[in-house]
Parts: sequence; structure tokens; C-alpha cells
Amino acid sequence: MNTDDINLAYKIRHALNENLDALPASTTERLAAARAIALSRKQQPRKSRRFFDVDFHFSGASLGRLGVAIPLLALVVGLGGLYQYEEQQRIAELAELDAAVLADELPLTAYLDHGFNAYLESQQRQQ
Repeated sequence: MNTDDINLAYKIRHALNENLDALPASTTERLAAARAIALSRKQQPRKSRRFFDVDFHFSGASLGRLGVAIPLLALVVGLGGLYQYEEQQRIAELAELDAAVLADELPLTAYLDHGFNAYLESQQRQQ
């Protein structure tokens, strides 16, 4: 997917979000259901990440406050960076999915059609 497609998807998504309050509740529910189906197809199982519990045993006489604060600060900064990275990855995946849905030849109104949902469910059962 190229940058122009992703930018177009962002613009369309922004326009839809701005007018979200004007849409009927049934329409927003059907759009949410269609997006959930698309997300369930996109997401692949990820390997679980484990963080090891580490017990720190310091004697007050051997280490000063700075000796404890620096590793804790590094840990907090590292975890914050990891969180930001994961959030950016999630946003990029959602943007790619939104761009794929919006760039598809299928009109957006098809996602609102009850028959389309039945078709998707029958396709899932066949797979």
C-alpha cells in the first residue's frame, strides 16, 4: 500500500469521524460490526511476550539512592518506549486495514447491508 492510499484513508476516516454524530445508531452499529469482522480477519496470533520479575535486594549501606534511581529510571524509560512503539505499530496496522477497506472496489454501503453480513458469515464457515 503506498503513501497516497494511506493518506486518503486517513482523510476519509477523519471525515467519517467528524460526521459520526449525524449517522443513525443502526448505521454506526453495522459499521462497527463490519470493522470488527475485518479486524478479526486481519489479526494474526502473536507470540506472547513475557517480562521477567526481578527481585532487587539492596542493602542500604552498600548502595546510595542514586544507584537505585538510575536503573529504575532506565527501566521506566525503556518500558515507556516499548509502549509507544507498540502503540505506533497498532495504529499503523489499523491505518493499513482502514486503507485497504477504503481502497477496495466494494462500496462502503455494502458493509451496511444485512445480506452482506450474512454473506461474510457464510464465507467464514466455509473456511
